[in-house]
Amino acid sequence: MVHTLFGSDGLLCIDGDDSTLKRLCIPHIKSELTHQKSFNYVSTTNKCLKAIDDSYKPQVNPRELNLFYLKDNLRERIIKKEATFSVLNTSLSWDLSGILEELDAHPERFSPNVILRPLYQETILPNLCYIGGGGELSYWLQLKSYFDSEQLQFPILLHRNSVLLISKKQQQKLEKLKLSVSDILLDKQSLMNSQLKKIAALPIDFSIQKQHLAQQFKYLYTLANQTDKSFLGAVSAQEKKQIKGLKVLEKRLQKAEKKMHKDYLNRLEALHLALFPNGSLQERFTNFSEFYMDHGDELIKRLKLELDPLNQKFHVLTL
Repeated sequence: MVHTLFGSDGLLCIDGDDSTLKRLCIPHIKSELTHQKSFNYVSTTNKCLKAIDDSYKPQVNPRELNLFYLKDNLRERIIKKEATFSVLNTSLSWDLSGILEELDAHPERFSPNVILRPLYQETILPNLCYIGGGGELSYWLQLKSYFDSEQLQFPILLHRNSVLLISKKQQQKLEKLKLSVSDILLDKQSLMNSQLKKIAALPIDFSIQKQHLAQQFKYLYTLANQTDKSFLGAVSAQEKKQIKGLKVLEKRLQKAEKKMHKDYLNRLEALHLALFPNGSLQERFTNFSEFYMDHGDELIKRLKLELDPLNQKFHVLTL
């Protein structure tokens, strides 16, 4: 299917399980079987990334051995227990010398998992730059020290373009709802709130009143400091009560406006959900074939014409 779509552009499809290509990776597979370096280096890198950003969550977690065994219709993990290598859910097993002999004789039977796959890719088809999505680049970041340990060049990483495709019908809905493209890029709740403020009959943002209140209490704090400091607690409590009261009024007014503009907000929400399913990027939920059915090869041509891989802006295209 991919070749049908892009073959005319010079796309080259190769069989990653070809024994000639797998033979090029024998040194790295031997290293994995002998020393389990990928587990050690990737685990250490994960700790370093976590230390830099505590919220970081590894995209993939390495196993002690990151290889599968392929034969006929079989694809199962190779596991190591003490000095024995075995294939999960089979009776196949070897000692170290035995599995290395199997590797030399049949390299096509050894398949890298997600941790080793980038190493295999860069062994057979070295890249100056690897272009990928956010999830892909996240786990590539985990592999730099492992590449270094295998003395293999690590490519430059570049985040690929992201595109939001808007149909003409959806574009018409945007115009009817008086929305700009920048508006629709907001998360759903921010969009609903901002549009409600624009169309509300009465102002529902009490920020100015809160500022006035804060200014008044600033004077009361000064007064309390100059007279009776025990008065500070009462002033503080009253300030919190007044601010809370304004917030309650703000929410009640907002609720009333939502009820008044229910139809508009429902249409707004439906459009946002169509463009950002489940609040996420369109590309993560909507298959390109849905657009291809309507536009055919013109879709591919338009994307090639509009997209520049070195332009990191988010692209919005109306089809």
